[in-house]
Amino acid sequence: MDIIDKALAYYKRVEMAKNLGYYPYFTPIESVQDRRVRIMGRELIMIGSNNYLGLTNHPKLKRMAQEAVAKYGTTCSGSRFLNGTLDIHIELEKRLAEFFEKDEAIVFSTGFQTNLGIISSLVGKDDYVIIDRQDHASIIDGCRLSFGTILKYGHNDMDDLKRILEEIPKDKGKLIVVDGVFSMEGDLAPLPDIVELKERYNARLLVDDAHGVGVLGEKGRGTCEHFGLLDRVDFIMGTFSKSFASLGGFVVGDHKPITYSRHNARSLIFSASMVPASVASALGALEIIETEPERRQRLREITEKMLNGYKALGLDTGDSCTPIIPIIIGDDMKTFTFWKRLFEKGVFVNPVISPAVPQGRQLLRTSYMATHTDEDLDLVLKAFREVVEELGA
Repeated sequence: MDIIDKALAYYKRVEMAKNLGYYPYFTPIESVQDRRVRIMGRELIMIGSNNYLGLTNHPKLKRMAQEAVAKYGTTCSGSRFLNGTLDIHIELEKRLAEFFEKDEAIVFSTGFQTNLGIISSLVGKDDYVIIDRQDHASIIDGCRLSFGTILKYGHNDMDDLKRILEEIPKDKGKLIVVDGVFSMEGDLAPLPDIVELKERYNARLLVDDAHGVGVLGEKGRGTCEHFGLLDRVDFIMGTFSKSFASLGGFVVGDHKPITYSRHNARSLIFSASMVPASVASALGALEIIETEPERRQRLREITEKMLNGYKALGLDTGDSCTPIIPIIIGDDMKTFTFWKRLFEKGVFVNPVISPAVPQGRQLLRTSYMATHTDEDLDLVLKAFREVVEELGA
């Protein structure tokens, strides 16, 4: 099939969904992405955002971003490797390394680029990279860009991971890469078991904690802190587009491998650097994460309330124990129908179908902010109850 013919076939599917009123993607938001947003002139309660700490409209972050633009301009006009490193990039890296109690950090322009760069630079043609079958797309693409052998184990299946590690020759390099919090269903990786296996089989471990940093752990240092394993995980990756209410990504680890990746990660040295406004707002968010633990406490309370509320309605929330709460439906059209009814009732959620989730686990991805009010949450549960009754779910 010609590549244009393939595109035309997909185009017809998109146009049909739009004509039927069931196309849920690329929805333009006309306001700050806060607990409530404006879409097509209507106010909706936003439960489809990764703004977990509710910082996107924080006055301090906006002021710091504005001051950075005034001092440094709008962009750096080059890569970190050459002319695109500012003193605030170095400051942010230093602060992140201290925060995670690691030697060193690198900041990238996006979280996706972080995984592309760190994985493809560390894993060579004679190495093995082992990933969970439900790892994020950026992890999968980072593995594909490496020249290593990619092996996948069943989701959170430690017996399968053990089997794979046993079959790899002892003298080969091995990197396990796993999400700390899985981004679609909000469940946690069993890090204590993974760490035990990686140490037994002489592997290294990279935890993508994009959805855990700022949310989990006593000091907000994510899934690794939650399990008391900060000092036993080799690399921790995170993003600034979620709890940090900015844009960019980072990885922390020991000095020598981080220095190696700094000079070999193609998505770092061949991409324009993180812009000044994003660096400054990330610095501000890091300070709030360190000094305002009450935001995490409020988020825990909200998570418990919503999990209990959905379960009382008979909805399947999977194994979530985080502010990412899936409503598992298991069918494309039913998922889109549920999404549309909620949208009409003033609630914004994200419908997720294959390949983002396995077939049979199509879902509505709901997620929460520390700034959501009890009134917001009660209105959301009311809307879900009404849709459940309407659809006979």
